Amino acid sequence: MHVLIAPNAFKNSLTASEAAQAIEEGLMNSKLSCTCECFPIGDGGDGTAELIIQRLGGRQIKKEVRDPFGRPITASFGLIDDGHTAVIEMADASGLRLLKGEKLNPLLATSYGTGQLIKYALDEKVERIIIGLGGSATVDGGMGMLKALGVRFLDKDGSDITLMPDSLFQLHDLDLTGLDSRIRDCEIIAMCDVDNKLLGERGAAAVFGPQKGASLRDVLSLEEGLAKMRDIVFRDTGRDMGLVKHGGAAGGVAAGLSVFLDAKLVNGAAFFLKLTGFIERLAHADLVITGEGCIDEQTLQGKGPFAVAQLAKARNLGVIGLAGRVPGGENKAFREWFDVLMSIDSGPTDVDTAMLYTKENLVRMGLEVGNLLALRK
Repeated sequence: MHVLIAPNAFKNSLTASEAAQAIEEGLMNSKLSCTCECFPIGDGGDGTAELIIQRLGGRQIKKEVRDPFGRPITASFGLIDDGHTAVIEMADASGLRLLKGEKLNPLLATSYGTGQLIKYALDEKVERIIIGLGGSATVDGGMGMLKALGVRFLDKDGSDITLMPDSLFQLHDLDLTGLDSRIRDCEIIAMCDVDNKLLGERGAAAVFGPQKGASLRDVLSLEEGLAKMRDIVFRDTGRDMGLVKHGGAAGGVAAGLSVFLDAKLVNGAAFFLKLTGFIERLAHADLVITGEGCIDEQTLQGKGPFAVAQLAKARNLGVIGLAGRVPGGENKAFREWFDVLMSIDSGPTDVDTAMLYTKENLVRMGLEVGNLLALRK
């Protein structure tokens, strides 16, 4: 039996590569006679760019940019396709992981550093830029990113708005004359891991603001600022940021990319699997094992394990899903795509403790899966 192991990252615990290696270790120590191929996947979140660069034989370039709070840091982007395509991970310049252990404040966190990475990529004369939008610390509608690319956001006195996104509600005018003209000759693809729109109860502020440290009062303020940005942009460009599918991804950066830079917003997992040749690897597989930290209803909206399962089922392959948390009871929607769903946790415990033992639990579960499969031989 040849097993294709294709997990997403187990957020805040293991990278996708580490998760795949742990499952492989368990399988190889089991009674199952098998070969394994690790194919860690990404959906636009933390680690996606690195996986693409590794899989496609690219190289990384390091540059100094500003972190979400405007402090200098070193971030990187990759070049693939003989230097014709740049791969940027927003989390590398504007991510929550940069603020670990610090007090979060999405009213002051901006996507400026991501805009700087785009400019550096343009300096390399690339023809296409792929941007992974997961893991951001910002809810600024892409305002910081756009400012780094030359867009000016002005208040009623014609002065630049400097405190973003806290003062976004003061927006009165746009000045697009300074937008980097090289953008027009470059295809932009944004990998999104959610399909939320910019505004409303499922919008960027309401859903993702609290994850980035926003209080209820902050959420209302962020929503007001994003709504004002939508109104001014629509007035001046005729394009509605609020209607963009996936527009709420990365705190609204996706909507900004779409409306200002004509970016193509795509499902991150499906795009990753196509770009990296996952379908070709399925041709050699007898079984697929996938997973991530949590498999739930949102998984079926296009998350990594679902994208893997879709492609595997199209080839009549068995699919096993492993996660810290899986749906309870019988669920026909999941059963259509996953033959087996298993929680890796060994017993009731709190989330923080469970995360400490993710590797051990995945090794153990790989062992148990292998032994179960060996019984049918």
